[in-house]
Amino acid sequence: MDIAYIPSPSTGVIHLGPIPLRGYAFCIIIGVFVAVWLGNRRWIARGGRAGTVADIAVWAVPFGLVGGRLYHVITDYELYFGAGRDWVNAFKIWEGGLGIWGAVALGAVGAWIGCRRRGIPLPAWADALAPGLAVAQAIGRWGNWFNQELYGKPTDLPWALKIDADPAIGRLAGTYHPTFLYESLWCLLIAGLVIWADRRFTLGHGRAFALYVAAYTVGRFWFEYLRVDDAHHLWGLRLNDWTSMVVFVAAVAYMIISAKRCPGREQVVEPAAVEESSPTEKPAAKS
Repeated sequence: MDIAYIPSPSTGVIHLGPIPLRGYAFCIIIGVFVAVWLGNRRWIARGGRAGTVADIAVWAVPFGLVGGRLYHVITDYELYFGAGRDWVNAFKIWEGGLGIWGAVALGAVGAWIGCRRRGIPLPAWADALAPGLAVAQAIGRWGNWFNQELYGKPTDLPWALKIDADPAIGRLAGTYHPTFLYESLWCLLIAGLVIWADRRFTLGHGRAFALYVAAYTVGRFWFEYLRVDDAHHLWGLRLNDWTSMVVFVAAVAYMIISAKRCPGREQVVEPAAVEESSPTEKPAAKS
């Protein structure tokens, strides 16, 4: 008999008249706002202008959403293009399904475009945003709770997640590991780690962002081990496990190489902000 468990919402949608409010989308939106807010504070502290983070996020967020969805659809194509599947569902992002690797990769392309237009270095902007991204992921994972998806193996632990049966998708009722909660807490720890390391070691030139990426992959490897949803396997491991290992090595290598080539932190992250703060020279008075 289950003494305690985490209940799941009976529905992931609340209707305000004809307007549906979806829990998954709501969590993503809240996460974006928090990431921009925290990133803006860090950017200003590093000498940048208020609003720059939000201006670049206008490019990064749409690219990231498209990239995240593309990664999910490509790696789980059978959910949308298999026998008896409707390919139109591949566009229904509100029903869940965003791959973090695609979101970061294509989001970085959008951020690069925004940074280039503003004349600021992408690594510096990424460093400012890194803890906020981790917090955004922590919030966004609760969208999986609303959708009752991406849970772990069966368990009778007091913090087990209760899942309702859904014969339409083959979901069995029971109590499972709440991997959404594990990842959410892990991401909050990563945010704290990056902020601490950034202050302690004066990280710059993209190393704070690389630390966030490396730390996330460590936890993601374990979460993938617990999850029971269908996934492609390669040599006995889930595809995302292999991706985590490759990304971890790349992030650590970047930190090592960057520290040797560009030690310390950028002195100027936004030239326009320096120009605004410089006192205007007055012409010498005529005698």
